Amino acid sequence: MAEVLMRDETMTGREIGSWVLPDLPDRITARELLRLRVREEVARFAATGGDLYQGLVRPASATETAGGFRVPPDGRIDWVAQADAACAAFARNGFVMIVGDRQIEDLDWVIDLSTAGTVSFIRLIPLVGG
Repeated sequence: MAEVLMRDETMTGREIGSWVLPDLPDRITARELLRLRVREEVARFAATGGDLYQGLVRPASATETAGGFRVPPDGRIDWVAQADAACAAFARNGFVMIVGDRQIEDLDWVIDLSTAGTVSFIRLIPLVGG
């Protein structure tokens, strides 16, 4: 079993947040890893009981703020819907996933977590007019 450091970063490489995702198989597809990451961040949000979700993609009922996504009172987040939204965001280049020093280009790629150590997620900002 492997563990990996999950990092959210700005486009300049500054860390926004990080946590360890333990007990992972040594080999996993990028899609499975992304879905596990989202499931974990939704579980962490539910455990804290706050209203500010700091996940990879905005929940449908939330509004974006400078510090994350504000979820309405009693706003539950469905991790499966969030994971589906994250996969769709990846497909439309909403963020970049980097394992070690390699950018993941396809969610079906198999990642060897026994040597990866770190997986970075960089949210991309769309250009005006582009």
